[in-house]
Amino acid sequence: MTKSKYYKLILILGSLTALGPFSIDMYLPGFEGIATDLNTTVAKVAMSLSSYFIGISAGQLLYGPLLDRFGRKKPLFIGLMVYILASLGCVYVTNIDTFIGLRFIQAIGSCAATVASVAMVRDLFPVKDIPKVFSMLMLVVGLSPMLAPTIGGYITADYGWHTVFFILMCMGIVILLAAQFGLPNTSVPDTTMSLKPKPILRNFKEVLQEPQFYTYALTGAMAFSGLFTYVAASPIVFMKIFEVGPKVYGWIFAFMSLSFIGSSQLNSLLLRKYSSQQLIFGALFCQSIVSIVFLIVALNGWLGMYETIGMLFLFLACLGISNPNTAGLTMAPFTKNAGSASALMGAIQLGLGALASFFVGLFVINSIVPMVAIMVVSTLLAFLILNIGRKNIIEIH
Repeated sequence: MTKSKYYKLILILGSLTALGPFSIDMYLPGFEGIATDLNTTVAKVAMSLSSYFIGISAGQLLYGPLLDRFGRKKPLFIGLMVYILASLGCVYVTNIDTFIGLRFIQAIGSCAATVASVAMVRDLFPVKDIPKVFSMLMLVVGLSPMLAPTIGGYITADYGWHTVFFILMCMGIVILLAAQFGLPNTSVPDTTMSLKPKPILRNFKEVLQEPQFYTYALTGAMAFSGLFTYVAASPIVFMKIFEVGPKVYGWIFAFMSLSFIGSSQLNSLLLRKYSSQQLIFGALFCQSIVSIVFLIVALNGWLGMYETIGMLFLFLACLGISNPNTAGLTMAPFTKNAGSASALMGAIQLGLGALASFFVGLFVINSIVPMVAIMVVSTLLAFLILNIGRKNIIEIH
């Protein structure tokens, strides 16, 4: 594979992966405008975010079997068409309930891009290169939370929130064309695979019984729920507790994204010297130490805003190293069931992430301690799962 072809594939796969994050983050600055135009409250508009997350989780499991049965490109094309039409619907929506429903449909569509991109990484690249490729995809995904709210803020201020969904629709069209004409047919449709519920569940069960899958999928998802915790809690922590304005919060969010992006790129260099297994262990060990120290200083009231930013920066840096490696090792055993494996990995990650976000909503009110406590619990559980699960992998493989 030539270097130019390699980078073209990474760019297209990265665009597929980034569609979901952009769809989540880009319309956030428009919440108040949406509430005003649709005669509702900001809290009700926030339900459109929840419906999107539900759609993503459900869609992951829907597309896995479809990608294995029909190959990668046909389900991807249909999913992106659904996304484009739902985005167009959001431009012209006139009531909040329809808007919440359209966001669910939009999520179901964008899921095809997310699951297909992970499965295609497994199809296109040798197993030893997969963690490196995931690190490069993290660069594209990591830029999304930096760029999307800022771009969305300017568009909303100058042209209104409807334009955000028009731009998302245009992004969907460009990505659909790039995928159709720029990506090869990476997987032959598996006509032996049934789409009846019983064989699909059997297929998922086969994937779940692979020790390497459940060890690294659960480890990665549990660790990654720390990121969901931070994202859900950060508006409360910085805008309510530390009382910064929306613009300053945006810059803090962008700065934090640099940590995750930077460490995921450092991971590519570290892979030249260390194995993925060593990097996961090292990153989770460091993440455990950072989170415990974070909790101790939070409980003692020693944290100002800058100290909090510093601790979160270190925490996210550990995630940037562990995440590409857990994803790579989760997918490594699968050739036949890569679509189903990709879907299950995504569903587990989003499910645990949504659970962490739910706990943030319950407990993070006027103190940062509950946020840090959730991070400590999720990190230590991830480290525990890794150390127990690795024994099974060594025994069986």
